[in-house]
Amino acid sequence: MNAPIKIDDFEVGYNIPAAVGMSENEIQTPCLILDLDALERNVEKMGKFARDMGVRHRSHGKMHKSVDVQKLQESLGGSCGVCCQKVSEAEAFARGGIKDVLVSNQVRDPAKIDRLARIPKLGARTIVCVDDVANVADLSAAAQKHGTTIECLVEIDCGAGRCGVTKTEDVVKIAKAIDAAPGLKFSGIQAYQGAMQHMDKYEDRKAKIDIAVAMVKDAVDALKAEGLECDIVGGGGTGSYYFEGNSGVYNELQCGSYAFMDADYGRILDKDGNRIDHGEWENALFLLTSVMSHAKADKAICDAGLKAQSVDSGLPFIYGRGDVKYVKCSDEHGVIEDPNGVLKVNEKLRLVPGHCDPTCNVHDWYVGVRNGKVETLWPVTARGLAY
Repeated sequence: MNAPIKIDDFEVGYNIPAAVGMSENEIQTPCLILDLDALERNVEKMGKFARDMGVRHRSHGKMHKSVDVQKLQESLGGSCGVCCQKVSEAEAFARGGIKDVLVSNQVRDPAKIDRLARIPKLGARTIVCVDDVANVADLSAAAQKHGTTIECLVEIDCGAGRCGVTKTEDVVKIAKAIDAAPGLKFSGIQAYQGAMQHMDKYEDRKAKIDIAVAMVKDAVDALKAEGLECDIVGGGGTGSYYFEGNSGVYNELQCGSYAFMDADYGRILDKDGNRIDHGEWENALFLLTSVMSHAKADKAICDAGLKAQSVDSGLPFIYGRGDVKYVKCSDEHGVIEDPNGVLKVNEKLRLVPGHCDPTCNVHDWYVGVRNGKVETLWPVTARGLAY
């Protein structure tokens, strides 16, 4: 097991951005901060949504990569476990004490399969996705070698165009092979429609999910006819969870970004035509940055550039400010339009990242803030674990 991290072993400004009790203005930048009140409200709300729909929520750890955030989602939101995309991520969560871990992806490399088969020895239920019958024998051999059980979900490509099979007969074929394989257990279906999560219009997202639900229902019915029950029918994201949750087919949601929110997700619209970060969810994750230069009268330069964030889904926006705008970045600098010259050197600003997942992956710490003070520091446990 990993040794617990001792905050006292770190030096503020060198390898940690803050200390408990500091004011927000003292935090070293650029760094990630969490508004703990907003985070807790988001987590509680998703837990209630899942309960009201009669489904489970398995929070997606690829977003935050943090054992501490996951434990909050389990204790406060009732999350039944964690989703990961890589074996190394799954190991990090299992080593951190998470007891139910799904690798919502394929694992084909022999060394990775071997590591996957050892995760149950850490005390965690271990589940993986399969979309090729040839994968079954390798998973079975590894599970038998280590005397463990690997649970398997057959992945359906329900519109994302990535991994997964598209024909019900292939779902049944793979499921029957899993069911017959020593060391494996057939546990259900993985069907995540990722391609539509960021479609702006509610109606457009619903149309895509209706297709996915029909595909999944056909597969569930065909499996049941073969005597194979699905403990898990999983999928759903921040842009679609209400569709899957109310479908009568899905029983497990896999939402991630709802907890933090980012600029890209915030732009999508709910059923009433409102942005989802204007009521449905709150911005809880911010990239804290400092103004480091104002040599140009109408332009401020901050210390959060490309190395502190991902801009694949667009630039961040400055939270709570309509008078200044983040417009450009290079490796170590962010350019802020300041036409009225209102910003001062060393002034701190909260940026909402364009895409939270890859932004979190370039930081070592979350600084948890409440009422303007640092309350906690959480390591980004699986930061950089992409194996």
